[in-house]
Amino acid sequence: MSDFDAYIFSKQPNFNEAATRREFKKAAPLRTVVIYCYDPRAAGVPDAVAKAFQHEVYPGQVIKDANGNKIASTTTIFPVIVAGGRAVDALRSITVAQHLFGIENIVVVHHTHCGATSYTAAGIIDAFKHEHQTDISDLYKREDICIEDFGASLRRDTRLVRESRGTPRQANVYGYVYDIDAEKLTLVVEDRGRQ
Repeated sequence: MSDFDAYIFSKQPNFNEAATRREFKKAAPLRTVVIYCYDPRAAGVPDAVAKAFQHEVYPGQVIKDANGNKIASTTTIFPVIVAGGRAVDALRSITVAQHLFGIENIVVVHHTHCGATSYTAAGIIDAFKHEHQTDISDLYKREDICIEDFGASLRRDTRLVRESRGTPRQANVYGYVYDIDAEKLTLVVEDRGRQ
């Protein structure tokens, strides 16, 4: 695998992390993190967010240099795709996005007809115990495992994002429900950033 080390920025001679971060921000002007479900029916979420926010670009275009190398992108949305669109799974990505690009908005989206609404926390814990002989009861907070109520889960997830030390104070945090049939977003939570 050492052949791939040539592609690791931090292993290059004269590596300068601050300069590398400045170049990353120029090459990929990401400013909005969108957390949503990996259900293929929810694939339109980033585009819906781009339209709702009007100044966002998704999917954008990849920019190539004279040799055909992919060197940049015009997209401003950083999609984070996780089961149920739950924020607990995206906290590290938010921290990394802030470090590399700086972010203005964090958007948590849950969608209608989601598989995460088809089971309970107790049900999945019990299933793992009986089907896999594994106790996962202390692996996750029960409120983070499934979606029992869209409003409650979005309020919990946006609060979790806001309270994370890896979330910049000035970032705006939003919670939306996406109707997969109408391809429409409904705002549930709006938490404006603080200076």
